[in-house]
Amino acid sequence: MNTFRHTVLATLLALSLAAPPVLAAEMKVPPSGIVGVGDAQLTPDFWVAKLTDGDKVVMDRAAIAALNERVATLDPSMHDIRHLPATLPRGQVEGWIEKLTRKPGKPLFGVEGKPVPAATIDGVMANAAIDSIPAQIAPRYGMAVRRSMLRGYPTDLRVFSDADDTDIDRFQESALFPGDPLVTVHTSKDGKWAFVVSPRYAAWVHADDVAYGDAAAVFAHADATPYRVITGAKPRTVYTPEAPSVSELQLDMGTRVPLDTTLPPDQPVNGQSPYASWVLSLPVRDAKGALSFHPALLQRNQDSSADYLPLTRANIVRQAFKFLGERYGWGHAYNGRDCSGFVSDVYRSMGVQMPRNTRDQSISPGLAHTVYTDKDSHEARLKAAMALEVGDMVYIPGHVMMVIGKIDGQPYVIHDVGGMSYRQADGTLRHVKLNEVSVTPLLPMMSGHDKTFVDIMTSIVRIR
Repeated sequence: MNTFRHTVLATLLALSLAAPPVLAAEMKVPPSGIVGVGDAQLTPDFWVAKLTDGDKVVMDRAAIAALNERVATLDPSMHDIRHLPATLPRGQVEGWIEKLTRKPGKPLFGVEGKPVPAATIDGVMANAAIDSIPAQIAPRYGMAVRRSMLRGYPTDLRVFSDADDTDIDRFQESALFPGDPLVTVHTSKDGKWAFVVSPRYAAWVHADDVAYGDAAAVFAHADATPYRVITGAKPRTVYTPEAPSVSELQLDMGTRVPLDTTLPPDQPVNGQSPYASWVLSLPVRDAKGALSFHPALLQRNQDSSADYLPLTRANIVRQAFKFLGERYGWGHAYNGRDCSGFVSDVYRSMGVQMPRNTRDQSISPGLAHTVYTDKDSHEARLKAAMALEVGDMVYIPGHVMMVIGKIDGQPYVIHDVGGMSYRQADGTLRHVKLNEVSVTPLLPMMSGHDKTFVDIMTSIVRIR
């Protein structure tokens, strides 16, 4: 009996006895410490080759559009900024801000591991100027001009829950990408921060990362055709001293960028021939904050597509593996992404617009999901895990994993994860720090000493 099948059967027996399973005891442990994963499993080709009809379209464009509309309409974490009234009441804006910007109830630590003084926190809260929000607010339409950090508070101060853990900045929320439409509804006391509402998130952003124009211009550019969809992890435009604002600009996976079709194809763009590149039209900000658009070159050898990629199981695997080994970045920090940002950026490259955060994804009324509670038995959970399909997303509290296939019946996942814990042959628990986009088997993953990830699974989301 081979190793993986023996492990699965042992797991079933252990779960039926309601005892903590020893899931990894029979699995090969390579030098990396990641059980069941060798060099072969770290290539997309390995997993694509295991698929039957991997290039078959799972959802066509019409079905994806309907899904996006359902999520946008039903999910409370999404924002319809295209149809905002001319003015917003104070209570609505205050509600958006105070959802994030609340005085912390627990001690926080700085990058040096020292407690953040109460006076510093008070200063950050004062800078939010929530008390100065007027009775009626006219939203200002604009666009992000670069990859911009979305913050829970109007400050670059990095703070942490633990003096010894400086990876998860509790003031960090998410990111905007070049060309993302938004509205600004409030400005910090020092004028350096704007509180913006974008389709997927509302938070603080550096004021100079936003260029302002009328709503018609913003959405005309967002909807313009033809366009390119960025399908690489994070390619950059070409270097150009003639136009620094669009020089080596990072464009993350799933970003939709219109082409500039107004320029003669035989004339230089920013001092360079465009014949070997795509000529993009990117938003820029002038000295007064006004929005305009400027051409920029994206080399044709950089991963992009004339449209969103077909939603196939093979493409899900290929796109996910483009992030393999990228450093974990809470809220898109460290020029990376976190677990929910990872899965949403992968699906975004195929046109699917998901909620930003793990919890919102796991319970979204617009997505097809199966919920698990304390009433669900070990056996029912394991049965569901064994029936997982490529592209399924598995949620536990605070984390999401994407299924990429099976080896001898055992499901494997790719996820942006801090580490892997599993039970060794002698019964002891081993922890391997990962802090990156990683491939692991699902069943051995442990949370604490007595619970597997399957034990604490809260939801399975299937994009179909």
